[in-house]
Amino acid sequence: MRELQKRIISELKSKPSIDVPNEVRERIDFIKSYLKKYPFIQSLVLGISGGQDSTLAGRLAQLAISEIREETGNEAYQFIAVRLPYGAQNDEADAQKALDFIQADKVFTVNIKPSVDALVSEFKVNSNLEISDFNKGNMKARSRMITQYAIAGEFKGAVLGTDHAAENITGFYTKFGDGAADLLPLSGLSKRQGKQMLAFLEADEALYLKVPTADLEENKPMVADEVALGVNYDAIDDYLEGKEVSEDNAKVIEAWFLKTEHKRHLPITKDDTFWK
Repeated sequence: MRELQKRIISELKSKPSIDVPNEVRERIDFIKSYLKKYPFIQSLVLGISGGQDSTLAGRLAQLAISEIREETGNEAYQFIAVRLPYGAQNDEADAQKALDFIQADKVFTVNIKPSVDALVSEFKVNSNLEISDFNKGNMKARSRMITQYAIAGEFKGAVLGTDHAAENITGFYTKFGDGAADLLPLSGLSKRQGKQMLAFLEADEALYLKVPTADLEENKPMVADEVALGVNYDAIDDYLEGKEVSEDNAKVIEAWFLKTEHKRHLPITKDDTFWK
């Protein structure tokens, strides 16, 4: 195995394989342990896109909330799913299918388009600054996280993130956008392991077999993650699970990992050795 591959697997805590029922149980218990440790937190908040990751994290969260509510008799515990479209979402049907599967206690829908567009317009009118389509995409991701934290603030809540090893290794998320959260119930998982867990939980196949896409850029709508990354998730998963991958794929994966290390690090201080 490549030396950098060993380091990455160790850092991201990825596994060569999982016992699916046990993995589901452990992650539900992790969420419950967090809530028991911090009794002032009474809700969990998560944006639901209709993709694999938010569907899995949402279902695990709802199961954890249902169990802890039954165990404690405290009806204040709740899971809040949030739809955060920018105008009309291309795959809205998938998002609704995910909500039907998750069965959240509460569902809010907040259209982020007016706030994002207003800020873009403000830059142009008052600062003569044109925001690029790529930059605007990151603004959308950060606006969504602002919204989730605002809802959490009203319901004594914590915000869940959907980051997992196959996303973390490439840094394929927006720093302080979808990369911001209070706890990460999917950490360490490969993409295929997430699929296995959703299959075990009896999710509709369409929710985990669909092509993953961030869909943040308006000039390039619904571009597949694998196209943007230049490597497919099967290769990324193989790499994370300690298997041999082609030299070309390994180089692409490792280049993304090294390029995005700053995203996996807390804000840098003068005494940090990370950047020196």
